[in-house]
Amino acid sequence: MAAAGTVISLERTSVLHIMRTTLAGVASQLVAQALRMPEPYWATVTTIVIMQSSLGAAWKVSWNRLEGTALGTIVGGLLASYFGGNIVAFAAAMIACGLLCLVLHLDRTSYRFAGITLTIIMLVTRTQSAWIIAAHRFVEVSLGIAVGLAFTALWPERSAPGTDRPSRI
Repeated sequence: MAAAGTVISLERTSVLHIMRTTLAGVASQLVAQALRMPEPYWATVTTIVIMQSSLGAAWKVSWNRLEGTALGTIVGGLLASYFGGNIVAFAAAMIACGLLCLVLHLDRTSYRFAGITLTIIMLVTRTQSAWIIAAHRFVEVSLGIAVGLAFTALWPERSAPGTDRPSRI
């Protein structure tokens, strides 16, 4: 009987996690749309990434994502302004981001997000200036982080009774 109670608690915790993540994602999308962001889905994607089981874990991944996004925004905006989508410039920018992460003592998570941001700025063909694309990307990600942290703080995830893990999902 105890095992059945644990399974029901895990299922309830999983359903709450699904609801929490869904509501946070929808809130992020609606705020980004209200702000007329050109690619509001980046705020939503970021919010979903940020949703963690605890505020401490969410804070860590949020900070890494913000560091990496800022780095990728600056390097991508600068190089794309001069070289556009040139693959050699992109490769040099990826190396530069990695070396800057080393010098600044940022971890691999920050480097990964720098690379993602850099890729979007440099390799996705657009008609706007690279700096506008970079600024939009930074704002969209920052918005997603803020919504994810707010939901995590206001609706913390609880572990299922009798377990030390939050859920199966």
